[in-house]
Amino acid sequence: MRSIFQIRHALLSFLLLAGASACDKDFVAVNTNPTQPTNLDPGYLFATGEVNVSIPTFYYQSPLAQQIIHPFTGVAEGGNHNVEFDNNASTTFDYLYNGTGNGATVTGNTAQVNGPVALLNAVISQTKGNAARSNLYNMARIMRAYCFMILVDTYGDVPYTEAGQAYLAQINLPKYDAQQTIYADLVNELTQATAALDAGKATESNDAIYKGNIAQWKKLGNSLLVRIGMRYSKVDAAKAQQIVSAAYTAGTMTSNADNAVITFSATFPSPTGNWMQGTEKANVYLAKPFVDSLQRTHDPRLGVIAVKYTNPGGALSGGGVGTEDTVQANQVGMPLGYNEATISTAPGFPGKAVTGWKYSQLNRRTVAKIDVPEFLVTYAQTQLLLAEAAQRGWISASVATLFNTGVRAHMDQMSRFDASAAIATAAQDAYMNANPFNPGDALQQINTQYWIASFLNGTEAWANFRRSGFPVLAPNPYPGADPAVKGSFVHRIQYPLREVSVNTANYNAAASRIGGDNMATRIFWDK
Repeated sequence: MRSIFQIRHALLSFLLLAGASACDKDFVAVNTNPTQPTNLDPGYLFATGEVNVSIPTFYYQSPLAQQIIHPFTGVAEGGNHNVEFDNNASTTFDYLYNGTGNGATVTGNTAQVNGPVALLNAVISQTKGNAARSNLYNMARIMRAYCFMILVDTYGDVPYTEAGQAYLAQINLPKYDAQQTIYADLVNELTQATAALDAGKATESNDAIYKGNIAQWKKLGNSLLVRIGMRYSKVDAAKAQQIVSAAYTAGTMTSNADNAVITFSATFPSPTGNWMQGTEKANVYLAKPFVDSLQRTHDPRLGVIAVKYTNPGGALSGGGVGTEDTVQANQVGMPLGYNEATISTAPGFPGKAVTGWKYSQLNRRTVAKIDVPEFLVTYAQTQLLLAEAAQRGWISASVATLFNTGVRAHMDQMSRFDASAAIATAAQDAYMNANPFNPGDALQQINTQYWIASFLNGTEAWANFRRSGFPVLAPNPYPGADPAVKGSFVHRIQYPLREVSVNTANYNAAASRIGGDNMATRIFWDK
C-alpha cells in the first residue's frame, strides 16, 4: 500500500511537470517579486542582530539570581520555583538562534528571520575578505561571541560551528560543540577581531550601539575579554590572568559613554519594558534578597528601582496604580519559596493590594519604562571585574580605586533609565563613606556590587553569581522544586524539548557529554 506521503509526492510531481510544460518560459518572471530585495546590505543585517541580542530573563535567570521573583505556578513558572518548564527554559535558546518573540518562524533550531546568530553569520560570510568592510566583519565577530557566551553560560554544550547555517550551508540539524572548545574559540575570536579593528578604514553608520565608533568597539572587545577571562578564575587561574591582563593592557571601557547599550522607544519597546508594562505588570516583584541587600546598606539605588503600588495591576496613566511609595524604608521584597496559594503564609506578609500583593515592584517610571535601555556590557561591570583581577594580583592597579569607580559608575548609569533616577553626588558620597572598601572582604564586596550593577541583565547576574559564589544567598526553599536541585542552586537551564524531538542524535550526544540534561549539571567554569 502506498503511504499518504507517497501519494502526495506523486501528485505534486505531476502538477509541477504539467505546469512546467505549459508555461516554463515565463516561470522565473511570474515567480519573481519585483519589489522584494534579493540582497540586503550586511550593515542592516548587523544592526538587526545587535538589537535582537536583547533577551527577556524574567522567567529563569533573574529569579535564579534572586533579584526578581513572582509566586505563580503553571505557564509562568521556572526559576521562581527551581523547576523545569520548557516554554520558559527555551527562551534564551530560541531568541538567540531563532529570533522568536520578534516575529520569526522557527524550524528546528535554525534562524529563519532575525535570530542574531544567523544574522551575524550572514554578515561575517558576506564581509569576510572584503577589505572595505573589514570593520563590519570584526564587529560582527565580537557580537557573535557575545551571543555564544550567553548560550554556553546558560546551557553548556550548544551548536556552534554548525549553528545558524541553514541558509549558508543547508545544515538544519547542527551538532553541539563542547563548551570548553567554544569558549577557547571565543577568546580567539574576540582577541583577533578586536585587534583587527581599524579606525582608518570605513565605519558603519547603521551600528545600533556605537554608530561605527571603532575606538569604542575596541574597548567593548577588550571588556568582553575581561568578562570571559574572569570566567576561568576557578578552573584555570593562569589562563584567566593571561586573558584579563592582555585585555586590560590593550584598553577597556573608560567611562559610561563606552557602555554597550541598546536603546528602544515606545513604538519599539524593550523586552524588559514590554514585560513590566504589559499583562504581567501586577505579577512581577523584587525579590527579598535583593531588596534586603540594598536596604541593609542604605543604597540610594533602591529608591529609584523599587516602588510599592496600591494597585499594581492598574494602568499607569491616570493614576490607576494608586499611591506610588518609593520610600526606601518602606520597601518589602517578596520572599522565595512560595506560590500564589501559600505566599500569604510568608513571615511578615504585608497583605494583598487591590491587585497583587503589597510587595515592592520595579518602578515603571524608571527601570521598568516601556523604552528602558538594555545594557549588555558596562563600564561599571568592567571596573568591578578588574578590581577582582587586581585583588588576585593579575593586573597592577589599585583595587580600591577600581572598586569605588565601578560602584559610582553604576550609580551614574541609573540616569540612563530616566532623569528622575539620577543618583546625586551627595547621596553617592554618603553611601561610599558608610560602605567603604574593605580589603579583608574584597571578593565578596566586589562581586556583590557586580550583582547589583548587573540588575536587569539576568544572564550576567546569574553567571557571575555561579562563578564567584557572591553575594552569599540561600537556596530557594520551594518545596516543589525539581529533585535534582531541591535544597540547592540551579546551575544550568535544560535544553528545549524541540531539540530532544527534532535534533535527537546531536542532543543525546551533548546531554551525555555534559553529564545529563538537568539543572544540577554545572557549566565547565562553575566550580
